[in-house]
Amino acid sequence: MISARLQRTLSSVGLHAVLLTGVLISAFPFYYMFALGTQNAADMFHWPPPLGTGQGLAHNFKVLNGSIPFFHSMWNSTLVAVSHTALVLLFCSLAGFAFAMYRFPGRQKLFTFLLSTMMIPGFVGIVPWFLMMRKFGWYNNHLALIVPGIANAFGIFWMRQYIGSSVPRDLMDAARIDGCPEWAIFWRVVFPLLSPALGALGIMTFMGSWNSYMHPLLVLSDRTKFTLPVALATMRGNPAQGYDQAVLLLGTALATLPVLAVFLAASKKFMAGLTQGAIKE
Repeated sequence: MISARLQRTLSSVGLHAVLLTGVLISAFPFYYMFALGTQNAADMFHWPPPLGTGQGLAHNFKVLNGSIPFFHSMWNSTLVAVSHTALVLLFCSLAGFAFAMYRFPGRQKLFTFLLSTMMIPGFVGIVPWFLMMRKFGWYNNHLALIVPGIANAFGIFWMRQYIGSSVPRDLMDAARIDGCPEWAIFWRVVFPLLSPALGALGIMTFMGSWNSYMHPLLVLSDRTKFTLPVALATMRGNPAQGYDQAVLLLGTALATLPVLAVFLAASKKFMAGLTQGAIKE
């Protein structure tokens, strides 16, 4: 008979094999996108398809940087995504703190109304959003991509649920007894405890802002202000003239690197934010 220790070892090896297989399957599209980005345009369509990297990386990058201002567009995307994410974390944590820790008239009705806005598809309000940006003088301005949505319903709901379930009220009462004002209670007592929730919300917000295509396409007309998704889309040019798919794939692969870096840097906070809080009111 197989001993209990051997059974545990075989079970652990099998579990790790399944997990490793899942990781390889998930990572393969990213690797293959980069691998095709290093191929020459003609080599991409050979059969069987090439699985390794090619010799065209330097040439493709030169064509990419000559077709669009790649690094300038990446800076635009970084500026928009980082600024928007920072403001979302600030305002959503403040609003979530207020809903979770204070009792004021109309609190529950206001929160219910806030949640109901999550049921409205985003594209329904895209025309009013565009008209408002024109009215504010933010057309062809990055403010149109940074400011709207900094106090969004999902972010407030996320922070309110986490604060309500993870921050003891006794901790706040003790700070009040020590003479700490409400604003200082939030910054000195509550905010340091929110890192898991802030990490998860920050990653989701950064990814959404970085990958946003429709809103920058509508509101930006100056090529020097294009974010990276819009700049990459302009490479397709006239469909009748065709475009270099290998160069476009290389640009797309490079555009995913900042998102992967942010996720890897905050992955522990992201997983902790998903598994903690958001359980009880």
